[in-house]
Amino acid sequence: MKSGSILFVLLLLMTQLQAQKNSTSQQIIQILKTQDEAWNRGDIEGFMQTYWQNDSLMFIGKSGVTYGWQNTLNNYKKSYPDTSSMGKLDFTLIDIKPLSKEYYHVVGKWHLKRTKGDIQGHFTLLLKKIKNKWVIIADHSS
Repeated sequence: MKSGSILFVLLLLMTQLQAQKNSTSQQIIQILKTQDEAWNRGDIEGFMQTYWQNDSLMFIGKSGVTYGWQNTLNNYKKSYPDTSSMGKLDFTLIDIKPLSKEYYHVVGKWHLKRTKGDIQGHFTLLLKKIKNKWVIIADHSS
């Protein structure tokens, strides 16, 4: 193969990889938008649909590590018993980075605007593609 042909093939592969990365990044942005919308209508169960519904889901927050989708849902319901406590959520993305074809790492900020006082922090998410769907398998929010 001539060097010009090799360069063309490499350029084509790089373009395809970048397009795949951009597509996945858009899917992840949509996941966070889905969470934001569900939270802001007071729908914690809808918010949780973006998480891996498995006992191995890991959530790390101010109270430590929680394992399992149901346990994480229960903690959210306990911490945010009503829409007033939930407030209005806003995310700011800092970084979306592929780790492999099936894992992505996301870093961002969260902010809750509430009548009883705003709160905010940062989050780190690990997403995995399972059964052709991106889901959050680990969340560290502080």
